[in-house]
Amino acid sequence: MTHSAIPWPLADTSRIPFGVYTDAALHSKELQKFFYEKHWCYVGLEAEIPQPGDFKRTMVGERSVIMARTEDGGIRVFENICAHRGMRFCRERHGNTKEFVCPYHQWSYTLSGELQGVPFRRGVRQGGKVNGGMPSDFNPKDHGLTQLKVASRGGVVFASFDHEVESLEDFLGPSILHYFDRLFNGRQLKILGYNRQRIPGNWKLMQENIKDPYHPGLLHTWFVTFGLWRADNQSELKMDAHHRHAAMISTRGNAGQAQGDTAQVTQVSSFKSSMQLNDPSFLDIVPEAWWGGPTAVMTTVFPSVIFQQQVNSVSTRHIQPDGHGHFNFVWTHFGFEDDTPEMHARRLNQANLFGPAGFVSADDGEVIEFSQQSFETRPDHRTLVELGGRSVEDTDHMVTETLIRGMYAYWRQVMEA
Repeated sequence: MTHSAIPWPLADTSRIPFGVYTDAALHSKELQKFFYEKHWCYVGLEAEIPQPGDFKRTMVGERSVIMARTEDGGIRVFENICAHRGMRFCRERHGNTKEFVCPYHQWSYTLSGELQGVPFRRGVRQGGKVNGGMPSDFNPKDHGLTQLKVASRGGVVFASFDHEVESLEDFLGPSILHYFDRLFNGRQLKILGYNRQRIPGNWKLMQENIKDPYHPGLLHTWFVTFGLWRADNQSELKMDAHHRHAAMISTRGNAGQAQGDTAQVTQVSSFKSSMQLNDPSFLDIVPEAWWGGPTAVMTTVFPSVIFQQQVNSVSTRHIQPDGHGHFNFVWTHFGFEDDTPEMHARRLNQANLFGPAGFVSADDGEVIEFSQQSFETRPDHRTLVELGGRSVEDTDHMVTETLIRGMYAYWRQVMEA
């Protein structure tokens, strides 16, 4: 029995107990250990708040936070909890404001989260005397909103409740930082739109899903049919030194066709090489200079975000836990300010492959839901992640579950410490 109170079948992480996805006490501990301590969490893109006064309401773990652009152009992130009586005062997802005002008692805060106004602070004059008011030693400087530490790189904003957290660069590590900088290379980002979905499954299952190269060529027959992601693609799997973050790097074959015998490689009996789209513009793929070779890179930054590049579609996917059996999943589709009108339209079009109803990604939400249903009924059972062996290492192929084993090696190191 480990300190997490969940027995693991083996000393390694090649078999994961169902209780890891269903135990409420574990979930609370995960929030503290991964979302509120020693980790950076994604909160948004600078392009979402371009002007002073712009703000975005989002989540770090299960805590509501606000990312705001201050008058001097800086970025602050603070908790969406009024310092007076604890109300979540901001209800809009996005907006522009000169100040934040709690509707309960009208306490007001600057764009930096500092308390600036308290109604009746000095009491109310009645009948020649002053009644009530705050104590004489009340100092507004002591009652601002809870501030998070902020780091921004390449237009991407991270925040942490832990002000002693390591630098963002050290947190990502050089291997993952390379792929982060490849996508966020200094070009001005342009927001294209959002998708939101609520998935009835444990939040870790989405991290697993994007660390799992086993399923894309099997579950996602759309990928297989049109050659965007195949088991025989030239590929690499990379992790940071802690094995918590990962990048799945894939380069599709010539003209999107498999490099070898289709049936032998894909093992998908429903594959039809003659299948065509009524609207071929979904496959209007144009290589971009910044790709540097790979046609798809899926980067998972533990615990909160996925950075996606699938051909010309680029997005962030924000994981927001909500209890051990649900999470909210927010997609931010973006492009670049210097995109041509044709590339802008192409990115919008290819975004239809992804999101809650995407030709590809709809599959993921469904299998996560069905998996969670099983976990809830069999807390004594386990999953098997032994493809490619039981070790944890970078690979030059996708026929492995090494990234999932790596993530849980890190999970156990932190949770059982």
